[in-house]
Amino acid sequence: QVALVEAGGGSVQAGGSLTLSCAASGFSISRACMGWFRQAPGKQREGVAIIDGDDDTAYTDSVKGRFTISRDNAKNTLLLQMNNLNPEDTGMYFCAARLGTCHLAVFRESFYRDWGQGTQVTVSS
Repeated sequence: QVALVEAGGGSVQAGGSLTLSCAASGFSISRACMGWFRQAPGKQREGVAIIDGDDDTAYTDSVKGRFTISRDNAKNTLLLQMNNLNPEDTGMYFCAARLGTCHLAVFRESFYRDWGQGTQVTVSS
């Protein structure tokens, strides 16, 4: 059974940092396409960062240079390091997976078949 469990959210002041984690079970993330998405109140869910099975990454423009997506294969866990947070980063953050050997991740939400429950990130000014 596939499961994704996010953790690491919380409340921080602008300029602070958080590291989100997504513990995966039921499959290996090492060659999968994985992504982080977020949803602010009243807004659509948006892709934040993606990583493919070749460890190529991509980011939405608003987080480039501030966020880093990576994976700890030994722990079968996806990570999102978030630095220099601003209030616009506030939202519920979800991890998502496209299982199997995946060579090209995309920002399309429907591409990812498995999703975690989300972890809340709140950035105050």
